[in-house]
Amino acid sequence: MDNVQEGLKIRGFSRVQIVEDGKIVGDSGWVGPNQVVNLGFNQYLVMSLGSIAGSKYITHMALGSGSQPGAADTSLDGEVVKRTTVTAASSSGSKTLRLTATFASVDSFVTDTQNISNIGLFNTSAAGTIFAGNTYASSSCATNQAVNATYDIIFA
Repeated sequence: MDNVQEGLKIRGFSRVQIVEDGKIVGDSGWVGPNQVVNLGFNQYLVMSLGSIAGSKYITHMALGSGSQPGAADTSLDGEVVKRTTVTAASSSGSKTLRLTATFASVDSFVTDTQNISNIGLFNTSAAGTIFAGNTYASSSCATNQAVNATYDIIFA
């Protein structure tokens, strides 16, 4: 096994679209790569692969008004009030996990107009530890608007 080098890269890309009356009124486009935080690597990947007690799985997505998380962060900077459940999908043979979520205005995920500029993946609906996050150009989101979000985690 001399001179054999293998490397695994984990990259994340996200897209956030603000929707009003069924029309897209704001679109971040695909942005990335993201930041997988230290505890994201440890608790979501390493511990899950070993079926170690306390391992975490992505179940929720959050939006915030801050910046991309740093490697040592455990939360999302400026998180908006309410997280939402994700739908996870991956096709056979794929190296991509696609997570989608809708922040519906009827669920009052914001209680007043908010500027949103970051996105994060979590293991719970409140508190918990962030797996990864990303940032995009700040957009204003009103209480009568919904947000559709897609987050791809790609193993290459």
